[in-house]
Amino acid sequence: MKIVVLDGYTLNPGDLSWAAFEAFGALSVHDRTPEPAVVERIGEAEAIFTNKTVITRQHLDACPNVRFIGVLATGYNVVDIAAARDRGIVVANVPTYGTASVAQFATALLLELCHHVGAHSEDARSGRWARSEDFCYWTSPLVELAGKTVGIIGFGRIGQAFGRVAQALGMNILAHDEHPNANLEEEGLRYCSLDELYAKSDVISLHCPLFENNRGMINAAAIAKMKKGVFLINTSRGPLINEQDLADALSRGHVGGAGLDVLSSEPPAPDNPLLSAPNCIVTPHIAWAAREARSRIMNTAAENLAAFVGGNPQNVVNS
Repeated sequence: MKIVVLDGYTLNPGDLSWAAFEAFGALSVHDRTPEPAVVERIGEAEAIFTNKTVITRQHLDACPNVRFIGVLATGYNVVDIAAARDRGIVVANVPTYGTASVAQFATALLLELCHHVGAHSEDARSGRWARSEDFCYWTSPLVELAGKTVGIIGFGRIGQAFGRVAQALGMNILAHDEHPNANLEEEGLRYCSLDELYAKSDVISLHCPLFENNRGMINAAAIAKMKKGVFLINTSRGPLINEQDLADALSRGHVGGAGLDVLSSEPPAPDNPLLSAPNCIVTPHIAWAAREARSRIMNTAAENLAAFVGGNPQNVVNS
């Protein structure tokens, strides 16, 4: 079997091994594949792996040997699922690798908004603290989370994991999900409508998939329903937020701070309004990227290939 990895660098910049894939055939790994080179690099391959390289119907028409597409991520919108189904191609993803990593990163963003650890460390290192007349020094309000309410939109695995951390910090949880699980409700944790979540939350954290019906859900109308000074965290999908509306709300102070690991376009355009908005932390889509989480992707992707070769495909998204 010929196996091609079209964009392996993000998953494995050199600290992991592709050896498990080599057990099934001749393996070619490309760090990145620009669109004009997709067909040439797939060539006669029967199995291909992609992270963010788009696989279209035209690519599959030109590469008739493909029988398996492995997505090196959970989201599989980069693959034309209908075209793969029409050709009997199995498409498999990696559904649960990043729960702990993303929940931890969302917590890091929230704590940075509360304490501005990086900025205060830089002030100490640059000498600003040394020049202070007082033994202690801070340049922004410090926020204690105990007793406050966090609204979690999307209460699946990652939302629940983040909720457990928030509870450990003494916070109360309001959750909103398309499929609520009443068995999860307990003291300090309950489901509610979006309007109630907006109105009562001191912190709002997004952990939901992106669909057409929630694209831009965090917009001027939604923000107007939120508490003044609310913190907003997004480690899910950038297009959930209307970026200009959020930037305007940050400038007015209605939103007290935002911690964003995702933007609507990645890498972002230089004029993205959130890159210059006040009290806005932007990180380059790395919540998922702890080595432990990437290792789980690698292992599951190899297991997906093994299951396909063995005639019992797993994690199939186009059955």
